[in-house]
Amino acid sequence: MILIVVSVCTATGAWNWLIDPETQKVSFFTSLWNHPFFTISCITLIGLFFAGIHKRVVAPSIIAARCRTVLAEYNMSCDDTGKLILKPRPHVQ
Repeated sequence: MILIVVSVCTATGAWNWLIDPETQKVSFFTSLWNHPFFTISCITLIGLFFAGIHKRVVAPSIIAARCRTVLAEYNMSCDDTGKLILKPRPHVQ
């Protein structure tokens, strides 16, 4: 959730930064100084990525996929929340 909020804030700040006519007339660092919302949200987004927030978003789906692979051998599966799903046994004749 926090990754979505910070990403939207960064995108909104970037849009305001790019459409500002003063951005073309001043230096890069002055332009960043004039747009603190974009600067702070961009630094926060970079900090979150360095802290590994992107791994927390991807990790649950990887774990669920690996569990499904192992459980398939026993005619079982699991949903994205980890709930066990029992499949019907194949009838051997």
